[in-house]
Order: sequence, then C-alpha cells, then structure tokens
Amino acid sequence: MKKLELNTEEIMKILPHRYPFLLVDRIIELLPGERAVGIKNLSVNEPFFPGHFPGHPVMPGVLMIEAMAQVGACAILCDEKYQGRLGYLAGVDRIRFKRMAVPGDSLLITTEFTAIKGNIGKGKGQIKINEEMVCGGEFLFALG
Repeated sequence: MKKLELNTEEIMKILPHRYPFLLVDRIIELLPGERAVGIKNLSVNEPFFPGHFPGHPVMPGVLMIEAMAQVGACAILCDEKYQGRLGYLAGVDRIRFKRMAVPGDSLLITTEFTAIKGNIGKGKGQIKINEEMVCGGEFLFALG
C-alpha cells in the first residue's frame, strides 16, 4: 500500500477542526484505516500559551491527547469505508506524560489502530520531540 502525505488544506477537507483547535499541521505518513504520523509545530503564538502558564508556556496535556486523536482521525477517515464521517474521542487509558512541550518544539505524533468493530475502535498513540517520548497512551473512538 502506498504511503500518503497530507498538507493542512487536505487535512481540513477531512477534519472539521479549525483554528484554534486544529492541532496537526501536516501528515507525513498515512496508511488509511491503519496508522498515521503527523507533525505539529508549536509557535509561541499558540492561543493556549499565554494562560498555560504565564511566563512558563507549556502545551496542555489534554491538547496533546487531542492532537493524537486528530492524527488518528485522519488515518481512519481516509479509509474509503469511513470517508465523510466524524470521529469522536470516546475514552483514554494509560496516558503518561514524560516531558513538557514548549514553544519551538516540533511534535511527531504517531497514531495506530489496534481494533475496529462497527462504529467503535481502539488505538494507541504517542508524541515524540527529537526522538524523546513526550506522551503516549491508548484511546477509544466512535464514528458518527
């Protein structure tokens, strides 16, 4: 199967998210229905940094989880069986945060699916910065 890539415009044709909640800049590897690898470049201008935390900007952990979910949604919604649907984050398990993500970091986000049955699926994701683990865990999703 050919590995695909997506730019921001192509991602926005798949996901309903828009600024300030689109948390993936591009997909650099895509196997529809199986896995995706995406990039999120963190700028000091991200809307969450001024309040989290003033004088010490850190990307909120819940937004890292959302970024993994969005990369996963790109993978599943590019599969012909699921095109045109919406993916909803339904649960998270075993999420661990190993280091902070700060302005200037480039997040390498990998999500892959371990099971899909009907409209429910399971997967796992991780985020790395320069080969260093930032966070990772398992998730459930539902297709609408």
